[in-house]
Amino acid sequence: MIDYPRADKYGWQRWIPSWKLVAGLFIGFVGSMVAVAGIGYAMVGVPDVDKTATAQNNVYYWKDGSQMVATGGETNRQNISLSQIPQEMRYAVISQENKTFYEDSGIDPKGIARALFNMARGGQTQGGSTITQQYVKNAMLNDQSQTISRKFKEIFVSIKVGAEVDKDTIMAGYLNSAYYGRNDYGIQAAARGYFGKDAIKLNPGECAFLAAMLKGATYYDPAGATSIDPVNATPEKNSRRALLQMQDTLDKMVEYGHLDASVRAKYTKLPAVKNPRSNTALSGQVGYLVDLANGYLVTHSKETGITQNLLQQGGYSIYTTFDKKKVQQLEDAVTKVQKANIKPKERPDTDTHVQFGGASVEPDTGAIRAIYGGEDATKHFTDNADETGAQVGSTFKPFVLAAAMTWGVRDPDLGSSQAQDERTIVSPESLFSGKNKLKIEDYNRTVWKNEKGEEWLQTNDGNESYGTAPDYKIDLREAMRESVNSAFVQLGMDVGLDKVKDSAISAGLRESSLAGTTFPSFSIGISDPSAIRMAGSYATFAASGKQRDPYSVEKVTSEEGQIFTHKVVSNQAFTSKVADNVTDVLKTVVERGTGTNAQLPGREVAGKTGTTDGNKSAWFVGYTPQLSTAISMFRLDDDEKNKNRTFLEMFGTGGQKKIHGASFPAQIWHDYMADALEGTPAKDFPEPEPIGEVVNAEPSATPTPTATETEEVEPSPTPTATETQVEPSPTATETCNDFFECNTAGTTNGNSNGGSNGDSSPTPTATETDSTRGNQNGGLFGGSDG
Repeated sequence: MIDYPRADKYGWQRWIPSWKLVAGLFIGFVGSMVAVAGIGYAMVGVPDVDKTATAQNNVYYWKDGSQMVATGGETNRQNISLSQIPQEMRYAVISQENKTFYEDSGIDPKGIARALFNMARGGQTQGGSTITQQYVKNAMLNDQSQTISRKFKEIFVSIKVGAEVDKDTIMAGYLNSAYYGRNDYGIQAAARGYFGKDAIKLNPGECAFLAAMLKGATYYDPAGATSIDPVNATPEKNSRRALLQMQDTLDKMVEYGHLDASVRAKYTKLPAVKNPRSNTALSGQVGYLVDLANGYLVTHSKETGITQNLLQQGGYSIYTTFDKKKVQQLEDAVTKVQKANIKPKERPDTDTHVQFGGASVEPDTGAIRAIYGGEDATKHFTDNADETGAQVGSTFKPFVLAAAMTWGVRDPDLGSSQAQDERTIVSPESLFSGKNKLKIEDYNRTVWKNEKGEEWLQTNDGNESYGTAPDYKIDLREAMRESVNSAFVQLGMDVGLDKVKDSAISAGLRESSLAGTTFPSFSIGISDPSAIRMAGSYATFAASGKQRDPYSVEKVTSEEGQIFTHKVVSNQAFTSKVADNVTDVLKTVVERGTGTNAQLPGREVAGKTGTTDGNKSAWFVGYTPQLSTAISMFRLDDDEKNKNRTFLEMFGTGGQKKIHGASFPAQIWHDYMADALEGTPAKDFPEPEPIGEVVNAEPSATPTPTATETEEVEPSPTPTATETQVEPSPTATETCNDFFECNTAGTTNGNSNGGSNGDSSPTPTATETDSTRGNQNGGLFGGSDG
């Protein structure tokens, strides 16, 4: 039957197949494929779209095993006829997804080939799908496996649907079954969820907007999804993506003749959308807790095996780290201070838009025991325990000290390469200048200048100098106690800002939250980490240098049994000697420094206050051996209708001349920690071993601060510069193209924003930028008050 190798040939010709054999094999292959296709076509049926989008609830549990809430699997969907769907909505998806919809056979052969090729290489299969294929995919929600057999089944079903179902039915089925985010399946649910109206009343701009949501609401919903991706799914970035996608869709509608250009010209901005929460079960703090747990599962999908799509289908039992009692205690502490002091009706100019955030982390494990995300998750969507853009000020200084005690300061008499190797580990008794308006130098004692050649003069809060004239030397323990900015800015330069950055990351801060890492003010907190990360990084010091990433889910089970269990991973970020010495210095802050309001009788407490430039945010971060907690306070005009979110000054807020970390944040911290640790035996921190050398020591140096140690003395704030409020940039790189061209001209001198708390330092006026990384708090170069 098959003469191969060919018997009547010799040599290499025996191995050349005859034309009959080639033709026979080709005909056989084609026939086999036709037979397979025919069998495949016959075996599949047209799916019933009315049975799609079914989902189960996910059940969330508290740390003690009691049920928190059952949610996430509700199917918010209502089918409507094609006549109730605006023509512009149909043309929006056609223009963006499948312009030949009404002419094609229902499949895209090139797209299918590309998807199969990607799958064979181990990549994703999406891409190249027609509206018919997407309709079929929605109707096959019960099987979303990324396998070749499933993809072939989808192809055969799409061919049958394309042949047997009319296009209008397919279009209605697709728009009624598609997922638009916010747990909204179908165009009617999406119209109600985003705009509070029926689908038939959508205008062309709103239709183009909802077409953008079909690409994935995680990265297009203007409300953001920071719990899933805190870096890339911020409200600002999502709004930009949604607007670009919406405009592109409208342009294509005009190009393909589906929309008149004069009508299209009316829709150049994003439409106003509703707050995404409406489930009363997620009110209060519960919504923030559920978001945090979901975000953890999805961002760690490689470990958990749970994708966003699987999470939406539900059926999981999710056991969180959250302590129900501590969550309530943290909310009570915030509410108590807020009700007693923040009165927007009496002081509308100073007390409106005041917000608080907080997080509490267990040092031994990294488990998040409590957060405060805002007043109510159904009213205030952004989780204030997560990244908000609020700069941390002087709560950043412990990372500078840790860097100095880990790597040491460089020798000013050596060349740059040799100085990296020849370093002196710093003792907390090392002396640095506490002079106000200190001329900052590089480690080799050359005066630091910006790109315009302007010298940098670092100011202290209230324009106070610390130490004894004329050199104003003060040791680092006292500098931390009084939060003296000049000493820590110079220390950061001597150690190297690259080492300060490494120290912060080692402690647990995300690199994406760090800003201005090459400028002197980096050392005094112009970065904007989340409250969760600040609590977690201070927990590293509490745990004698062992760093554990904060986490919110202990385990997950489903019908198949336990599918994920969190494993605590410890990294030795700092030696115990370094971490314990940082703790010992921070104990001084609470015992007799700016943090005395946080004292807990009978317990050892370490912590640090922080207040930023322009008095736009204030922090207290502190810990005992058992619990680390961060509290933030800020004013942020984040009205949904206001696209230019800006941080506002807090001069006069709460009836105080100036808000410090030592005031309301420290009070909240104290009230919460006193309740949270009640009944827990007091535990002392480890006794620190002596570390480092006393650098800059002089026989005559006596580090006695000349400034008053009473933190309540607060002269009236007198900001010297008018800061332009602009839309905050979401990343550290999105500042002015020519950084120093953003600065005003002149000599770089310090100015005073008032207060003698020792916990803030106004920015030199010549270095205030017009745009910052996250919140217009003085700029990357200008820095924070501490």
